[in-house]
Amino acid sequence: MTFDQIAWLPLSAGVTAVGIALSYLAFRRRGLAAGLRATAWSLLPLAAYLTGALRTVWNIGSAVVGFVTGLVFSPMVWAGVAVTGVSVLLFFVSGGMRGRALSRARAGGADPEAATKAAPRKQAKPAGPQPVEGGAKPAPADDFSDIEDILKRRGIS
Repeated sequence: MTFDQIAWLPLSAGVTAVGIALSYLAFRRRGLAAGLRATAWSLLPLAAYLTGALRTVWNIGSAVVGFVTGLVFSPMVWAGVAVTGVSVLLFFVSGGMRGRALSRARAGGADPEAATKAAPRKQAKPAGPQPVEGGAKPAPADDFSDIEDILKRRGIS
């Protein structure tokens, strides 16, 4: 069925009329706000016909239906979905195998240069306080020690 084979004016006018009747019921049962909102929704089919937007909605709907039916009923598409699944599975398996190989190389010390080329190691920070540039005083162990020093100098404990 094509767009031009349907009598759209009587159809959209009928849907609008039924919607307005239901809007009156909504007004009586739920109040003015509900009735006005239902009336606004009821006027949209007639407005879509009068502005020509109904043909666009028809084209979008038929394109979506054609895409979905082509997707669901096409063996070629399902073969593509299966190949995509195998590809994703191979990515995950190879990533797991690579991670195991790197962890074994790091733990066993076997060919550490190859392990660093495959995945660079992060530089580990040495534990404990570090010496400050200008002197022999180590860096504070926690973040608040410098604040404590300032407070002590001001006489606030």
